[in-house]
Amino acid sequence: MFNSRNPAYRNPTGAVPAKSPVHFRINVPRDLKCSAARLVVQDDNWGQTENFGMFWCGMDGETHEWWECHFTPKAPGLYFYRFYIDTWRGTLELKKGFGGEGSTESHNGPWQLTVYDPAFETPKWLSGGIMYQIFPDRFYNSGTPKANVPEDRKLHEQWGEQPDWQPDAQGKITNSDYFGGDLKGIEEKLPYLKSLGVTCIYLNPIFEAHSNHRYNTADYSKVDPLLGTEADFQHLCTAAKAHGMHIILDGVFNHTGSDSIYFNREKRYSVQGAYHSQQSPYFSWYNFHPWPDHYDCWWNFDTLPDVNECDPSYNDYINGEHGIIRKWLALGADGWRLDVADELPDEFLENLRAAAKAEKPDAVVLGEVWEDASNKEAYGQRRKYFQGHQLDSVMNYPFRNAILGFLTGADASNMMEIIMNIVENYPPQVLRMLMNHIGTHDTERAITVLAGEPMHNHGRHWQSTTHLTRERRRKGLRLLRLAALMQYTLPGIPCIYYGDEAGLEGYRDPFNRGCYPWGKEDEELIEWYRHLAKLRNACPCLKEGALYPLMAGDHCMAYVRDDGKERLLVAINAGAQDHCIYLPPEWQEADPMIGKLPDDRNALSLAPLECTVLKWAYPTEKEMPAQPAPGPKDLQ
Repeated sequence: MFNSRNPAYRNPTGAVPAKSPVHFRINVPRDLKCSAARLVVQDDNWGQTENFGMFWCGMDGETHEWWECHFTPKAPGLYFYRFYIDTWRGTLELKKGFGGEGSTESHNGPWQLTVYDPAFETPKWLSGGIMYQIFPDRFYNSGTPKANVPEDRKLHEQWGEQPDWQPDAQGKITNSDYFGGDLKGIEEKLPYLKSLGVTCIYLNPIFEAHSNHRYNTADYSKVDPLLGTEADFQHLCTAAKAHGMHIILDGVFNHTGSDSIYFNREKRYSVQGAYHSQQSPYFSWYNFHPWPDHYDCWWNFDTLPDVNECDPSYNDYINGEHGIIRKWLALGADGWRLDVADELPDEFLENLRAAAKAEKPDAVVLGEVWEDASNKEAYGQRRKYFQGHQLDSVMNYPFRNAILGFLTGADASNMMEIIMNIVENYPPQVLRMLMNHIGTHDTERAITVLAGEPMHNHGRHWQSTTHLTRERRRKGLRLLRLAALMQYTLPGIPCIYYGDEAGLEGYRDPFNRGCYPWGKEDEELIEWYRHLAKLRNACPCLKEGALYPLMAGDHCMAYVRDDGKERLLVAINAGAQDHCIYLPPEWQEADPMIGKLPDDRNALSLAPLECTVLKWAYPTEKEMPAQPAPGPKDLQ
């Protein structure tokens, strides 16, 4: 009765700019004897509800009829809508069903319309590219001598040893062991990253901090001495640009370290920190109750005191004309990834975006959000990330869940639904920049999720000794190839977590943060990633082309990317049995990019854990197509 993803029912589909009319149509069985229909829309910003009468607009065959109306959202925000029809059975509500379909027997719930500011633009340089995430301490050690490195840091003698995971004598896990990866080391490996097709490097925190992960910032204004110097950072940015790459930094602005120049609980610094003096210039940044031993901290970690982001002094320090955001952009960075973005207030995010764009108009601002960021609620408040004044895009955890879920046996149609919900709810300028990862420093390694023994509630000792068997690893490598293919062909930007392309495995922190295995890489896997980079470069439709699901079921999935000039069909068999996928007629003339077409070209025959990618170009004006090219409705 209604499909929000089909332009025959809602045009345009997906997110829309404010003040743009949306045409709604519902398809009603004649035997219901419908006498009236209406669209009911709730404005999520203000909670107001409006009713719009729908008009009868013709028959659909002998058994169904169309009703229609227009709705024009006045302002950015979320709008939730429902349909009601008056019938011989009384007033019925169309219920939202699976895949955007509606019927009176389906599951309840309104549809979502995302509305954004018409002036909302996102940088174009990231679209169509490939991102590479680096945990700096574990990528590559250049061997360059360092100055002013604190003496309380433990340096491993051998690259590639297992990171420390046991508590110290006081029962604390300090993350104070280091391998010495540095900025010059990253610069030395730029040619390798170039060979992978990388266009953007995302660095986990590089600022002075007293842990190997550096999420407990000690000084936002300085590079951590073990990583190098400010000059090293500038040189890295310049060298990266020469290789066609951009650098984005990790901003941890929800909290600082207790061992920092701002809080200074451990008395490492000579300045007056907030913990030791109420006259400290940083005292107003923190919330004490009472001072000094009781204070707000991130997830009850007393080494991570929360900051009051709306404090004028803190806001100016981070977002001011001479603040941290603009300083590092001016030195060569091209954007920021914001840690725990759902814990940063709207006002702070808006100020941060304004600062970034003032310094560098095409700077990227990405947020860490684990859920659907279009309708995210945090601390009882609906977030406004995509209305045009906060984030450009986000880390795409929903796609990660769908990809890994599909490849580990979850229902293919449910996983496709996760993907299509994001495509429907996100503005197109956000969608094209989604950070599509299948693993990060916060998750288990992708190959471990795909083929490893499930972790369940096992502790660190079990994780430290449990590795993939030869048989599991063989299967994991095949599954990882399929996962990477989905990363590279779904809307957004594929993001490689350093070492995934080399076959690194590992459970949770710190085992997912091992050293890059230089000299011990899985070369065949790396070549697969290089092949995928060439695929992206050869297929412009992967930059901003629409996504249409072709099929999802029986452990198989097929979808199409289409930009109006060419199409790419991706078909994957994640099951243990051969599977046949029948092809629409036009695909029989397609060119195989991965895999091959059968001789009869009527269907794809996929062996277990195999894939095929086909490319089909629209006929030019001088060419007459054998038959009309199918539109989006044909692919539903």
